[in-house]
Amino acid sequence: MKPLHIVYAGTPEFAVPALQALLNSSHRVVAVYTQPDRPAGRGRVLTASPVKQCALSHHITVEQPLNFRSETDINHLREYQPDLMIVAAYGLILPQAVLDIPKYGCINIHASLLPRWRGAAPIHRAILAGDKTTGITLMRMEAGLDTGPMLSVCSVEIASKTAAQLHDELATLGATMLMELMKDLPASLRRSTAQPDVGVTYAKKITKDEARIDWNNSAELIDRQVRAFNPWPVAETTLNGKQLRVWKTNVVLQSPADIKASSVNTTSGEVIHVDANGIQVACGAGILNISELQLAGRNVVSASDFIKAHPLLNQLLGRPAT
Repeated sequence: MKPLHIVYAGTPEFAVPALQALLNSSHRVVAVYTQPDRPAGRGRVLTASPVKQCALSHHITVEQPLNFRSETDINHLREYQPDLMIVAAYGLILPQAVLDIPKYGCINIHASLLPRWRGAAPIHRAILAGDKTTGITLMRMEAGLDTGPMLSVCSVEIASKTAAQLHDELATLGATMLMELMKDLPASLRRSTAQPDVGVTYAKKITKDEARIDWNNSAELIDRQVRAFNPWPVAETTLNGKQLRVWKTNVVLQSPADIKASSVNTTSGEVIHVDANGIQVACGAGILNISELQLAGRNVVSASDFIKAHPLLNQLLGRPAT
């Protein structure tokens, strides 16, 4: 089909691959919408979003409205006369007045298999819930939260991946799917299908409080927690009352010596074995192996390096200082 005039709306790193794919295509990105610059880092320096940085590097006009409640912002968008608006993790809810502007409407790149995990944090919630698969859904946007008809769906295995790994895989997949969809956009729009009424779940935003490890939980659940919160906010516990961030784990399948005879008479949070593979901790059910961790103010290190400076055998994690 002939090249389209496109307005792109996105904010975090997840939205960059699709924008880059459009910039490398025959289509014309006439403007990029992104969230206002925010303070970031220890110095709280005002920082442009990854999408803004990408757009500026290609000399694309960037717009950063606080919201679309102003008729002025809506009219300004209308002035671009877009054929299509593509949205990926933008962070603003678009009112119907915005959705109605582009000739072909607005397409959202969503990181879940809709209708499961509508909302803000689909990657994290899929891992936390123990889902076996997730994926990308390209959807024609409606005024509701991720409720629009589906244009294309592709799934991937979650397995033992972290949120960081899934994020990168799905961002790339979304870009590939978008470019395939746009080979014949009118035909793709005609093939849209409504989302099922069953299986709807909502992926609420992640909070830092969710990152605290409760060692009374099962090793499997804590391992999901560690993977879901890597790279943010990072699962954490305490060692002698001090913050200890846990970056990488796996569920132990027993041995050596069936890990102290399956941890008889141990307490949840107790370090019951250390070796070159990591630090094994008794949980409410099962044993968790920590292979990468970080004390507050220090670098992330391997467990084998950590135990050289911090003997941990029989220590209790997650307890206040005594």
